[in-house]
Amino acid sequence: MSNSISQYWVRLLINLIFSISHLATQDLMETQEEVKEEGMGYVVMRNLFSRETDFKMRTVKKSRETSLRESGPNLCCFLHKMHEKEEFQKKMNPDSLTHPPEFILKPRGQTVWEGKSVTLHCTVAGWPKPRVAWYKNNVLIDAKSHPEKYFTESQYNMHSLEIKKCNFSDTAEYRISALNVKGESSAFAPVIIKSEEAVAVSIHIRSDGFSPEYGVTFNTTIIDKFDVSFGREGETMSLGCTVIVYPTVKRYQPEIVWYRNGVALTPSKWVHMHWSGEQAILTLVHLNKEDEGLYTLRVNTKSGFDTHSAYVFVRDADVEEEGVPVAPLDVRCHDANKDYVVVTWKQPAVEGSSSIIGYLIDRLEVGTHHWTQCNDTPVKYARFPVTGLIEGRSYTFRVRALNNSGVSRPSRASDPVVAMDPSDRARLRAGPSAPWTGMIKFTEEDPTVGVVPGPSTDLAVTEATKSYVVLSWKPPIQRGHEGVMYYVEKCLVGTDTWQRVNTGMPVKSPRFALFDLAEGKSYSFRVRSCNSAGVGEPSEETGATTVGDRLDLPSVPGPVIPIRNTDTSVVVCWGASKEVKNLVGYYIEVSVSGSGVWVPCNNKPVKDRKLHSSIGEYSVPSPPTGVTLQERVRDYMVLGWQAPAKAGGADIKGYYLDYRTVKDGVTSKWHEINLQAVTGTSYKVTDLKENVFYQFQVHAVNRAGISESSIPTIPLECKEWTVALPGPPHGLRVQEVRKDSMVLLWEPPTFNGRSAVTGYYVDYKEENGRWRCVQERSTRNTYMKVTGLQEGVSYRLRIHAKNLAGVGGPSKATDAILAETRPGTNEIVVDVDDDGVISLIFECSDLKENSQFVWSKNYEAFTDTSRLTIQTAAAIFNDPSLEDLGTYSCFVTNTDGVSASYTLTDRLLYVNCEQFSAVIPFKSEMAIELQEKGRVRFWAEVAKFTSNCQVEYVFNDNIIHEGKKYTMNFNKTTGIIEMFMDLLEVTDEGTFTFNLFDGKATGRTSLVLIGEEFAELQKKSEFERAEWVRRQGPHFVKYLSFEVTPECDVHLKCKVGNIKPGTEIAWFKDGIEIEEDDEDAKKIGKSDEISKKDAGVYEVKLKDERGKDKTLLNLTDAANSSTELKVMSTEHGIILYSFVVHYIEDLRVGWLHKESKISHSDRVQCGVTGEQLWLKINEPTEKDKGKYAIDIFDGKGSFKRVLDLSGQGKNRARVVGGLPDVVTIQEGKSLNLTGNVWGDPVPEVGWVKNDKPLLSDAHHTLKFEHGKFASITIAAVTTVDSGKYALLVKNKYGTEAAEFTVSVYIPEDEAEKKE
Repeated sequence: MSNSISQYWVRLLINLIFSISHLATQDLMETQEEVKEEGMGYVVMRNLFSRETDFKMRTVKKSRETSLRESGPNLCCFLHKMHEKEEFQKKMNPDSLTHPPEFILKPRGQTVWEGKSVTLHCTVAGWPKPRVAWYKNNVLIDAKSHPEKYFTESQYNMHSLEIKKCNFSDTAEYRISALNVKGESSAFAPVIIKSEEAVAVSIHIRSDGFSPEYGVTFNTTIIDKFDVSFGREGETMSLGCTVIVYPTVKRYQPEIVWYRNGVALTPSKWVHMHWSGEQAILTLVHLNKEDEGLYTLRVNTKSGFDTHSAYVFVRDADVEEEGVPVAPLDVRCHDANKDYVVVTWKQPAVEGSSSIIGYLIDRLEVGTHHWTQCNDTPVKYARFPVTGLIEGRSYTFRVRALNNSGVSRPSRASDPVVAMDPSDRARLRAGPSAPWTGMIKFTEEDPTVGVVPGPSTDLAVTEATKSYVVLSWKPPIQRGHEGVMYYVEKCLVGTDTWQRVNTGMPVKSPRFALFDLAEGKSYSFRVRSCNSAGVGEPSEETGATTVGDRLDLPSVPGPVIPIRNTDTSVVVCWGASKEVKNLVGYYIEVSVSGSGVWVPCNNKPVKDRKLHSSIGEYSVPSPPTGVTLQERVRDYMVLGWQAPAKAGGADIKGYYLDYRTVKDGVTSKWHEINLQAVTGTSYKVTDLKENVFYQFQVHAVNRAGISESSIPTIPLECKEWTVALPGPPHGLRVQEVRKDSMVLLWEPPTFNGRSAVTGYYVDYKEENGRWRCVQERSTRNTYMKVTGLQEGVSYRLRIHAKNLAGVGGPSKATDAILAETRPGTNEIVVDVDDDGVISLIFECSDLKENSQFVWSKNYEAFTDTSRLTIQTAAAIFNDPSLEDLGTYSCFVTNTDGVSASYTLTDRLLYVNCEQFSAVIPFKSEMAIELQEKGRVRFWAEVAKFTSNCQVEYVFNDNIIHEGKKYTMNFNKTTGIIEMFMDLLEVTDEGTFTFNLFDGKATGRTSLVLIGEEFAELQKKSEFERAEWVRRQGPHFVKYLSFEVTPECDVHLKCKVGNIKPGTEIAWFKDGIEIEEDDEDAKKIGKSDEISKKDAGVYEVKLKDERGKDKTLLNLTDAANSSTELKVMSTEHGIILYSFVVHYIEDLRVGWLHKESKISHSDRVQCGVTGEQLWLKINEPTEKDKGKYAIDIFDGKGSFKRVLDLSGQGKNRARVVGGLPDVVTIQEGKSLNLTGNVWGDPVPEVGWVKNDKPLLSDAHHTLKFEHGKFASITIAAVTTVDSGKYALLVKNKYGTEAAEFTVSVYIPEDEAEKKE
């Protein structure tokens, strides 16, 4: 019994093994077959649901007990495998295969240095294949519009975004969104850009990202922040903050970076930094004025960063002696050389009891403790060249200021500088050029040693003051490998005596400062190079240089204007100094009113300022109104507001915004949003926190100051706006207020909803009435003139925007506006001077000092300034035409809404010429027409004119008059101008012009007839004239031809006209007249015995006293009469054909392909139709390429016609797809269709509408790209665009047309039909 059981389990185990093997083999074969049939994309998506099976077979000897013990699990494994197989088959169902996008590999956050590139990678699965898009801080990244910055790539479900040459602004949260019909999924990755250079830092509130490295999201909070600090020179100051990073990760610390004025600080003698893990402390040891500035603490984590900034002011220390100046600051060294360095500094803010006379410069050799004064005479410039340094030694410098009361304390010492050659310094900075190899190579002595150096070059005077003159030059080219030194010589202008300046010791640097020169004298200078071999030739001398002070002091800055203030501070701006060179900065001073004592605000010059002109008698503007929310996302909001009702007599320079948070009804303090004024009436407030409530207020500013704040908004929650409807328009303003009308203008909404805005509705109401819509249909304009108002009634206006989803909410209503025509209101008037120049003039009696006239066309800024010349209160048309028609408006700034408009219609161009007309329009420009007898007619049609209109006929700038050659006519009933010429001659090639004069109005139309166009017209004219002359006598109406009757008779026939009994008619064969009794004459009427001997050239002649005419018919051998072999494309294939003059049954025709006879089949057919011999090939293939020939044999001989077909059938012009049969589109949308075109050579492409050609213009954009894609774009379609369209393609092998129908509907009409 036990043996039978064991045998049973053994057999079961063997079957199990072979079943698993069979399943693995079957899976492998099915997978290979699917790769062939379904494509890689489908297999990848299906394999997401299949599990890989690794199968290995090996033979193991086991005991009976072991087999029995292990057979149970194997049986379970087999059943589990079968279950997986069933699940796999279920998932193979296409319906269950589709699933939403899933990120297999998410993009990882990265931190890179500025200037480097970074790439984000991810892998997305989903079926159907998802479409992906990249976002930066929730703003879509358009890589095609910015290829220099971004590059995106998608291959095999792997997607990447490359950010090139990163800068500080690229620090952001990047998001990739994947979307298909099953849903949407997103992944986030923060990118942080580190900078070693100066960067602009500001408070930046942002949402932190996930750190995949540590598996958490770090949240940073800075508390116990340092505030604005005031210190004094010599003191020690510490700035500190408490930094909380949550969660706490063991062995992870954030990066702490300190900045001063945007420049990263490093530890030094004067700057100490400490980070305890919770507190970041910056200690400034022995404060100096150089330490003044804006300090920023930046905390960088793997999830983002946070910053805090505050300003540090440093006051001067008490002076040791009353009246002496304070110490200079910011001492720096430049242009260091072997024995020469230039020292610069900045002047102090306080000069003491008297002006600063000059500055004394001290130097200290590093390693010593003795300061040496470099100049005996004080220098006025904040720049001094120090000479006499020892090569290879290091020095530091300091500066003291001097006035009548004494000498100031010394400045802070400069950084050490080494006296050495610049090339050696650069070599040291670069480091060794190659590793040390341990080998020294000896060479023979260079033959150039011992050569006297040549002259130096490029000698120039770089600085010239009362105290010194600085020279610079380039070393000589010829100098060998030995060091070169220099002697400097000077010469008083007017003498020939050269005096060596440095007689004791030559200088080593190619720079030199000369002191002790006579003030007011002029000198020339030159340099000699020297080495151990001797002294070289002198360089070219400099021009004359006069010694004296040339202090380019800056002019007085413009007036100071306070623009913002708090309880303890004020923001001021001032005008720039107009006459200044090498500006260092500005010092600001403050004085308590009435004290007369001015104290400096800053001890370190600043360059930031705002430019304003002088202040007149102005007042601050009234507060802005109507602050509304236009768009909101999870981290920003867009606000809009209306300009102040009263500008204070000056232009509004901008706006400042404040915000505060609201939580459970408790509000925080107001905080500034923008430090720079916003010029528009909308602003995007960024770096907000999601689901937090905010309030906002707005201030307006003009040159007189800042206004009171607007009424704060209601608490607004910062969260995603997901509605489909558009947001409210903004920037509402009213112009041209009259007793019965007013004009409303607005800006489009910032948020369009799910589709573009297609129109606007305007509502109005009386002060206490209900809202009513102005128009029945929406308008696409951003302006509207509201008419039908009642005088003396106040109205409010508002706007709705609409898109495909519906009509959005209303905008903020305007203030109540009284419908009245104020006293003194003027309108725009039209004036035409004696020269016919049209001008629009607007007079304003309420002008202010800085009022300006702002002109616009259709309430938009002028785009083509060449059409109009603006002269303050007048707009002058340069060359009036129909392009200038429209509504012209003028608005006067700094007034109480003074404005007016005028609609210029075509009536001004042709009616009442004595007052207005300037241009006479043409309904039809000059055209040409060929008439009977070869007569040429030039004509044009005038649209509008008066009975006084006169025409001047011009040829090549010469006036022509009616006579034998020209016949002229102007029909004033129809407006048609005509000029006739009986014959065109060679001398008539040129330009024909009609000049019109109608009072002050003029008009002109021309036609150019030159070159091939003139030659072709002249040829047609001569032919028509010859035909007319021929028809005056006996002539042939139909020329000689033949026909074969059903009875197989051959008729030679022709039709004659204008004959009479005396007209002679003669027949000829091969040039020999046929007599009436000839055998051939009997066959001419009809013949049933025609044969090959009847072949020949037949001719008929007509003649009488009025003229003569003749006709020919060639009835020679049929083979010789065949035409060249041609090809024609059809929708089914191609047809090769040739014509013969006449076809007879004895004519044998053979078709050859590559010298082989073509056999007849369903695809290849040949035959005869009339006189056409043809070969038809349906659906040609590559095998059908090659040479084709037709062999025609008529019994006497054969004749062959040959045509080389190089793929013409395949390469004929075709439209292979892309265009629909019918397109239905809503009015106002843009239509774009692309057809795929094929053909070789590349076909010519054209578009037609209702059988009329279309041309590319502003409404229709026609493109043909890469020789394959023909596209048509119709912008803002209307019902006029409905019709039948076709895409025509053509090349030398055929023509094809792809037709489609466009139907445009109006949503309002469709809604009415449904109702």
